[in-house]
Amino acid sequence: MNDQSPYVLDVDEISIAFGGLKAVQSFSMRIPRQGLYGLIGPNGAGKTTCFNLLTGVYRPDKGSVRVDGEPLTGLKPHQIAAKGLSRTFQNIRLFGELSVLDNVKLGSHLRGSHSLGGTVLRSAGYIGQERAIEDRAMDLLSIFNLAGRAQEQAKNLPYGDQRRLEIARALATEPKVLLLDEPAAGMNPQEKIELRTLIRQVRERFKVAILLIEHDMGVVMNLCEHITVLNFGETIARGTPEAVQNDPKVVEAYLGTE
Repeated sequence: MNDQSPYVLDVDEISIAFGGLKAVQSFSMRIPRQGLYGLIGPNGAGKTTCFNLLTGVYRPDKGSVRVDGEPLTGLKPHQIAAKGLSRTFQNIRLFGELSVLDNVKLGSHLRGSHSLGGTVLRSAGYIGQERAIEDRAMDLLSIFNLAGRAQEQAKNLPYGDQRRLEIARALATEPKVLLLDEPAAGMNPQEKIELRTLIRQVRERFKVAILLIEHDMGVVMNLCEHITVLNFGETIARGTPEAVQNDPKVVEAYLGTE
């Protein structure tokens, strides 16, 4: 852990092109410890591509990504998650046939350390670790008001609960930075209000920095301390919610000009 830097996530000039299309150009961002930042832009602006670059789904053509001072560029997604960067997805990616509890336990296993031999022989160390993982998973489900549905198949949860389960599973990896890709998608107004409260509670309780992509401006403007705006893969504005929503370039990107 690099205690000298106030920034837990440091993204420096990452870019990627697909064929001749520059999908993301020289994207930079620094998020302080326990920061709550937003990434917005019109459809096709490059937001999810940025998340894919940060989490190892794509490798940037240039630039670097660091978490707590440790370089992530070139690592595989599971290695990046182990370094402390975890995410949810725009389209929910739970293991629908597995139980709610097992979905969260899968996240916790990233931090497990038992050997193949211990697993096969069900050693005391293996059994103790499995019990600890299950206890932690149940604690997370309690925080998200899902403990009562722990044994249900994940696919049977209502949509809003599936969203919350995906966040719980991401937190089970013990991240330093949590990326939320459209967490309010498909939610009704009341669920969105509850989501904002939940995200604030997650930040405080788990001491985690959060970066979210979101189309719902009400969620972003009421939640984020700092916002970066993308359009056609380029950063066109960054600053406080008030500054960003009054920026002429942002207004033009969303509304166009006469």
